[in-house]
Amino acid sequence: MTVADEPARARGIGGISAFSAYVIWGFLPLYFIALAPTGPWEVVAWRILLSLVFCAILLTAARTWPRLRAVLRSPRLALWTVAAGLLIYVNWQVFVLATLTGHVIETSLGYFINPLFTVLLGVVILRERLRPAQWAAVAVAAVAVVVIVVGYGAFPWIALALTASFGLYGLVKKRIGPSVDAVSGLTLESLWLAPVAVVQLTLVAMSTGITLGAAGPAHAVVLLLAGVVTATPLLFFAAGARRVPLTLIGLLQFVTPILQFAIGVWILQEPMPLERWIGFALVWIALAVLSIDSVIAARGSRRAVADVADLA
Repeated sequence: MTVADEPARARGIGGISAFSAYVIWGFLPLYFIALAPTGPWEVVAWRILLSLVFCAILLTAARTWPRLRAVLRSPRLALWTVAAGLLIYVNWQVFVLATLTGHVIETSLGYFINPLFTVLLGVVILRERLRPAQWAAVAVAAVAVVVIVVGYGAFPWIALALTASFGLYGLVKKRIGPSVDAVSGLTLESLWLAPVAVVQLTLVAMSTGITLGAAGPAHAVVLLLAGVVTATPLLFFAAGARRVPLTLIGLLQFVTPILQFAIGVWILQEPMPLERWIGFALVWIALAVLSIDSVIAARGSRRAVADVADLA
């Protein structure tokens, strides 16, 4: 392999890594449903604690504990990981509650809307200027939410809670930047949430009872994989995001909600009346506009860079 082939190979590995992360996230509803009779509060508690254990093993195997200690020596970075932990807790708990109560389709709506919400955050928080096509996409998405609320007769709080929590989580990660690697970040986020997980397990034990070990060995093994299932796609995503253009990441992120939508409609047979189809169709139109605009903008930027290079 020549030196010139290395960037292409790195992009290929990055694309496969990012795609793998989104596929795993897309199939998560089936994993959580397979954990029955474990309830949502117990599932998330084990997810937090087992993620912490798995990340500690990774840090030990890779001998990267100094990176985590470096983060803790910076009060600013440590506080950002606290914020990230709280946001990902809301995201995990809402997602698992929705999945185990028959609302997988609505979770997919949340992740379909997320790119549009991220664009809006750029305007409100980062003071970025939107292109006309981006404003049009956000407006169509807003109309879609109104259609779902009025036509379907229910406020999509699950979708919007997932959108807000994950969008803000992404913003926090952007603020942290490369100062906190993926494993150290997830370790600290899980560490701050560990007391919450212990409280949840205590309450579950006092009410319905802990299911770990009480539903057979096969169930126990599947439940104990929660840490691996949580951390693996995050590590895949981190590996992919470093190697591929942001536009490709933006297009690949639709893999997750597409899979969740397919699972909700065709495997779990959740209701999908006409009003919902119309609302989802509007969201998909908005995403198409946003995706096309981002690809055109990326090509324009590359051409501008090439022109500057030619002049130089």
